[in-house]
Amino acid sequence: MDYGTFHGIYTIVLMVCMFGIIGWAYSKRRKKSFDEAANLVFADDEKAKDAVKE
Repeated sequence: MDYGTFHGIYTIVLMVCMFGIIGWAYSKRRKKSFDEAANLVFADDEKAKDAVKE
């Protein structure tokens, strides 16, 4: 195996990994958990407002 072949295979492996991560991030199964994580900041604000009222 020469140097060029190794780089070609390495590039293909990295492209497959990149597309796998993109597919995972944009899959509909992950949307609910990503939305919950995105709204955690606002949940902290509601707790702080409740603490101030008391």
